[in-house]
Amino acid sequence: MRYAVTLTCTLFGLALCLFNATGYDPHNIFLFMLSVPVWFVEVFSDIHRVSTGTVYVLTVLSWAVIGYLCDRLLERSRGAKQT
Repeated sequence: MRYAVTLTCTLFGLALCLFNATGYDPHNIFLFMLSVPVWFVEVFSDIHRVSTGTVYVLTVLSWAVIGYLCDRLLERSRGAKQT
């Protein structure tokens, strides 16, 4: 099984966090739009109570999980086509 989508999504999550950390996203717009953990933090708590490092780690991990699930679905669909 190849993990191309997992790698791509993980790199996307890493790029998103680096983009935010460098200051090119001063109002955190891209991070708030594209980070799944931030969505849950905003619903259940205040974003200012969570450390930035934790948000970055959870963002990269969530994108890796999303990519892994996509890879599993692609592998399953390829297996169904071969049989």
